[in-house]
Amino acid sequence: MLSLNLSPSAVSELLFSQTGLALISLLLTLFCYFAAKRLYRLHRVWWLAPIVLAPVVITLLVFNLDIPLPTYFEYTHWLMAMLAPATIAFALPIYRERKLIRQYPLTIALGVIAGLLLGMVSSWLLVKFVPLPVELSKSLLVRSVSTPFAMEATSAFGGVPELTAMMVLITGIIGMLVCEPLFKLMHIRTSLGKGVALGASAHGAGAAKASELGQQEGVIASLTMIFIGIAMVLGAPVFAVIFS
Repeated sequence: MLSLNLSPSAVSELLFSQTGLALISLLLTLFCYFAAKRLYRLHRVWWLAPIVLAPVVITLLVFNLDIPLPTYFEYTHWLMAMLAPATIAFALPIYRERKLIRQYPLTIALGVIAGLLLGMVSSWLLVKFVPLPVELSKSLLVRSVSTPFAMEATSAFGGVPELTAMMVLITGIIGMLVCEPLFKLMHIRTSLGKGVALGASAHGAGAAKASELGQQEGVIASLTMIFIGIAMVLGAPVFAVIFS
């Protein structure tokens, strides 16, 4: 039988090597996500939502532990790679909820068109009138679609996928936080209206928030988010010319 006898100094050297730090980064990321998810189930307050709490805690840990970003991404980039099969999996809710799509085709279609165009126009206006670095400006234009679609479409605009993912995250968090006051202000009471609004403006985070409001809200938000993402990826080369 093979025995492995490591001295404390050898264990310390292994842990603080590049490979050890990369593995620690992956474990910390997974732990923070599942811990935040657990906490949010127990206490439904916005700042415990995994999309809010996990990135903040991970960022603080990476900086305080002085983990270089290339080392952090050495293993955690596989988590990003899982976005590709997640995109394909979006076909399942479309098939499962095809009856709902046939029931409200006009509402969903208008929500998709309005969400796509307003998201891009608002981003373009921000870029036009606020001086921003070129990379950030180009990465900002697709912020209003879900991360897998945004990271695929941003190349047509010359954006940086990592920056685009950050912009998508920030957009989703803001949409999740302000949705309920806006619904009250605009007198949006129907589950259909809430679902379309959240799916069109806050993508994944909006769909999660919509699911908290009700089952139909969650389904409608997911469908709207998926169709907007598909439309963005298909139309990205044309949109890049229009908004360049």
